[in-house]
Amino acid sequence: MEIVGYSMAVVIGVSLGLIGGGGSILAVPVLAYLFSFDEKVATAYSLFVVGVAALLGGLRQNKHHNVDWRTAIIFGLPAIVGVWVIRHYVIPILPEVLLTIGDFEFTRRMGMFGLFSILMLWAAYTMLSDKESKSGTGEVTYNYPLIVAEGLVVGSITGFVGAGGGFLIIPALVVLANLDIKKAIGTSLIIIALKSILGFFLGDAIQMKIDWSFLLGFTAVAVVGIFLGVYIGKFIEGKKLQKGFGYFIIGMALFMFGMEFIVKL
Repeated sequence: MEIVGYSMAVVIGVSLGLIGGGGSILAVPVLAYLFSFDEKVATAYSLFVVGVAALLGGLRQNKHHNVDWRTAIIFGLPAIVGVWVIRHYVIPILPEVLLTIGDFEFTRRMGMFGLFSILMLWAAYTMLSDKESKSGTGEVTYNYPLIVAEGLVVGSITGFVGAGGGFLIIPALVVLANLDIKKAIGTSLIIIALKSILGFFLGDAIQMKIDWSFLLGFTAVAVVGIFLGVYIGKFIEGKKLQKGFGYFIIGMALFMFGMEFIVKL
């Protein structure tokens, strides 16, 4: 299972390097089902893996001048607050059983992984959609109240499920800051890196014992996958593989939902 798990770490990186996203959303199910981490540890470790991968991607985008740093800070600060509040204050106090209806117990694991499954389906939909991505004009403007609110919401969701949420951030940057799509993608990666890495270190790293040898090793394998994906991208257009990967994510989402709500691990 560990061999399969590390192989999936390569797939996570290849996806990020090849199509610029999607791979990080596989980190939680890989950590939970192939390495048998519980929901707290799986989502925490995912934040670190997602953060490091997004940072590498964001710095690469910055070389091509596709990062608006002012927007990243304005959107990123409330997102960081959202992640920190959830990971530092909310997750530690969530009871094992959130709700009981007759003989049915709705557990914390069901809540976290159930929401994650829904977000996976949303991410897959964005990959499978034939609609062209709408783009801002590039003349940056700021709707500060909505940006702060959106940042808090996205940060809170990231903190709860351990995913970067680029498919939530990119449309927000286009609509609320009027960024063109290329800058929205690059800026999104920096925001994901900031909120994921800081959320991990300000929340989970303080409150739980981290298996650094495993986490750094898993992350390093994913990073190798990123560079492999970038190399493969020279020969294969990422968009051609994006739909296939979208269907794969749907399968993973249904698998997670079935394991938690039908098999009831």
